[in-house]
Amino acid sequence: MADLLTLTGLRVQAHHGVFDFEREQGQPFVIDVRCALDLAPAAAGDELAATVHYGQLAQQIHDAVAADPVDLIETVAERVAAVVLAHDPVTEVEVTVHKPEAPIPVAFDDVSVTIVRRRA
Repeated sequence: MADLLTLTGLRVQAHHGVFDFEREQGQPFVIDVRCALDLAPAAAGDELAATVHYGQLAQQIHDAVAADPVDLIETVAERVAAVVLAHDPVTEVEVTVHKPEAPIPVAFDDVSVTIVRRRA
């Protein structure tokens, strides 16, 4: 079993969606990421360079979600997965993109997609 680095509840105001008003007004998106990697080398040497700097990763994810509006949260999830897998220690990532203010005509708490991607 791999070790995990987890970021939960990263909030980003962005303009994704299929409707014009979503693109114009924007809305909050919430991102959860679980990164599989071997944390033993970082722990053994107490070396930040041997792991993923989660502060920098959070900023990179934020910037990727905030950029270039797309129609689907599935596309946003793929974009986030690519950002995370660009970090060499990460072998697998699970990304959940929540759209808590999605234009759904009935009462709901959240809508989300979750994808899992592995390094090729």
